[in-house]
Amino acid sequence: MAKADALFERYGRHHRNPLNKALHWICVPLIVWSVLGLLWSVAPLAAYVALAAVLAFYLWLSVPLALGMAVGLAVMLYALTWLGERTLVVSAAVFVGAWIGQFVGHAIERSRPSFLEDLRSFLVGPAWLLGFVYRRLGIAY
Repeated sequence: MAKADALFERYGRHHRNPLNKALHWICVPLIVWSVLGLLWSVAPLAAYVALAAVLAFYLWLSVPLALGMAVGLAVMLYALTWLGERTLVVSAAVFVGAWIGQFVGHAIERSRPSFLEDLRSFLVGPAWLLGFVYRRLGIAY
């Protein structure tokens, strides 16, 4: 079993309820975007360093996943440039709101968030969603 599949299976055990999954489709990308925005607000270099580290993890998982995540992260970074001086405030508000959504989903699921067992889940979550898209499109990862 590929590294990605093993991590996706473990992550998926905490995300079976359809409402929890739907909330994750909304909240996971928003959390990624808001963390990127918070880092960008502190120092753009911090955001680039974090992106490089995150992409190295995705490369370790799978080249196709890393390429897809690179495109998604580039779009998110571009969207941040539209906010200007409001980046910190908007990113912080989105971060808080998206985490509330995540915890609501896990309360509905009656499952603890997977990051409580494995911190890599913070990075696995976005790739898990991309894995769904890839499977739907018939793209091997």
